[in-house]
Amino acid sequence: MKSQNNNLKRVIVDFKKLTPEILGLLVEKYPFGYEEHNVIKFKNAKGESVEAVEVISGDTKYLVKVSVKLEMTMENYDEDDYVDYDDDDPDAVQAPSMDEDY
Repeated sequence: MKSQNNNLKRVIVDFKKLTPEILGLLVEKYPFGYEEHNVIKFKNAKGESVEAVEVISGDTKYLVKVSVKLEMTMENYDEDDYVDYDDDDPDAVQAPSMDEDY
């Protein structure tokens, strides 16, 4: 029997394109952060190595590229920060300030 996940549209998401909806799904799936065994490694169309974590919404499987910015944003997630934005607004999620700790 085939998995229903095989019929999902696959979308690779870079931090710059991260929306409040996808960020919320990530925090819900990985409330304490993701671990190495959650990371999927693959080659993109350009042959570059990519590391991503997976979340599914409706008919779409999102592969969100792993980065320090993503980890920090997930750690500091507060749903109230995004109430004034549409769920699909890629400008809503701002890069965290990178200080000397990172």
